[in-house]
Amino acid sequence: MRVTHFGHSCLLVETGAARILVDPGTYSHGFEELEDLDAVLVTHAHPDHVDVERLPSLLDSNDSAVLHAEPSTAASLTESGLRASPLHPGDSVVIGGVTVTAVGGRHAVIHADIARIGNVGLVFTAEGEPTLFHPGDSYEAVPEGVDVLAVPLNAPWAASKETVDFVRAVGAREGLLIHDALLAPPGRATYAGHVRNLGGLAVRDTEGTTPLSF
Repeated sequence: MRVTHFGHSCLLVETGAARILVDPGTYSHGFEELEDLDAVLVTHAHPDHVDVERLPSLLDSNDSAVLHAEPSTAASLTESGLRASPLHPGDSVVIGGVTVTAVGGRHAVIHADIARIGNVGLVFTAEGEPTLFHPGDSYEAVPEGVDVLAVPLNAPWAASKETVDFVRAVGAREGLLIHDALLAPPGRATYAGHVRNLGGLAVRDTEGTTPLSF
């Protein structure tokens, strides 16, 4: 499995049989040039996870790619003219030999005065490949058997102590850092140190858009 980070929460997940893009949002760059995608997946409706202005041209360049999204997000995208299939918590879809299972269901609490929206974490499994978990914007779901964890490093809805507890609960052997666009380099290094030293996760840090092999 190869994983390429296009900034913030956007990942390209590649196996021998599939190329799947996750969360092409407004804080991410470079994904709009991708071709030969089999699917685009969206965990929830926030703009930093789905850029509704760049998504149509991406899909035009990848006309065989299917679009799956958290149910309310899928409905909104469909209303805007994009054919998106809802991915409910507990649902699984098979894309080129990769099974993607949706978990969770709710975005993390930002503040009591802000209504919670839907969010699905995505678990990727394929024969002979490690299991990858992208949680979107939530630490609630803790699926079993995760080998590689994409860790949301910083957000208005997260504290470092919660990030560490989430990493410990998942118990993956390796990980990479996502949801980091709001951090300057010194702050990012501090948060990453907590994930490594307190969470006990072997972090494979990304450099630009160089793919990581797991």
